[in-house]
Amino acid sequence: MRTRRGACYSGVVSRMCSDARVSKKKNKDLHMHMHMHMHVPAGDSIIYSRKRQKKTPEKTAGADYEFFESLPDDLVISIFCKLSSTATKPSDFVNILITCKRLNRLALHSLVLSKASPKTFTIKARDWCDSAHKFLKHCADAGNVEACYTLGMIRFYCLQNRGSGASFMAKAAINSHARALYALAVIQFNGSGGTKSDKDLRAGVALCARAAFLGHVDAMRELGHCLQDGYGVRQNIAEGRRFLVQANARELAAVLSTGAAARTWLSWNLQPQQLRQGSGCPLLSDFGCNVPAPEVHPASLFMAEWFAARGGSPGPGLRLCSHAGCGRPETRKHEFRRCSVCGVVNYCSRACQALDWKFRHKAECSPVQRWLEEDGEDVGNDDGDGEVEVMVDS
Repeated sequence: MRTRRGACYSGVVSRMCSDARVSKKKNKDLHMHMHMHMHVPAGDSIIYSRKRQKKTPEKTAGADYEFFESLPDDLVISIFCKLSSTATKPSDFVNILITCKRLNRLALHSLVLSKASPKTFTIKARDWCDSAHKFLKHCADAGNVEACYTLGMIRFYCLQNRGSGASFMAKAAINSHARALYALAVIQFNGSGGTKSDKDLRAGVALCARAAFLGHVDAMRELGHCLQDGYGVRQNIAEGRRFLVQANARELAAVLSTGAAARTWLSWNLQPQQLRQGSGCPLLSDFGCNVPAPEVHPASLFMAEWFAARGGSPGPGLRLCSHAGCGRPETRKHEFRRCSVCGVVNYCSRACQALDWKFRHKAECSPVQRWLEEDGEDVGNDDGDGEVEVMVDS
């Protein structure tokens, strides 16, 4: 038998052929035996019985084990690649690692790890350990861009290893990973890991533009607001408006592409009281429809659980992004911008502000007149796209 690599496995073929010949010979002998005993006088009847020799479980297991050992490595690796890329939970893959030494060795092959899906190495913050860290690093070293992004976010924000975390995210961004590009853009906008003077707005806009080109909805929304406000780029209100509408349209298309069942989430002309009851996230206000909140990435879930287990604070005087699906913490005091209306919530980016405003904060936000008078800030106005600009620097 010849594989795609051109390697020939004569032992497997000869074994399969010999098994086929033995099986054919047994069937022929049985047929002749029955034919000899079936010539009986008319009207008579006979009862033919044949005692089957049952195989013991030990013999069956031994035969299966021998056949499994004869399978070529590249065939097993190909199967494991398919399994790791379609796994829905870590246990689907971990069960292979603990089966035997051979499977453990083949399952940790770089080709298998490079194709592992994000759910293969998804782990809860309470289960974080050195083994989980090493496995995630093995996946990242094998070239898995999702693992590079996830490990980069964990190291940068949770383990406070800024240089290594940014390096892993950059590795994913070089391979056109949209989430990693947008994450680096947020770091540039906020000057995360450094001082306020380390902000690089032009670099943030450039990274956002690249992520938006790859179809990242949050990057499109961020870029649209930057263009409308002239933040890090020359102001172009019409172009900014186009990016915001494009983000809304792409978000609607993503919901509809998930299947017919997803259409039940869409509801038209919702009343304000329905929004307060959490019936959905009306991000597409231009089109008058309501869609579910986007699925939270495993890296964001990990960060949210990590800091929740530590009292909900990343450190003295530091805050978390108020958008529940983000999980980003401040790396220095007053890094994030706060709501100019209530002054209670704060966000790492305009995209997180837009998501949280539509999904939750719009029903809760109320002006604090005293805070506004002291700070001298005006309440944000609706910019015409259904989203309110309500963020100011802390």
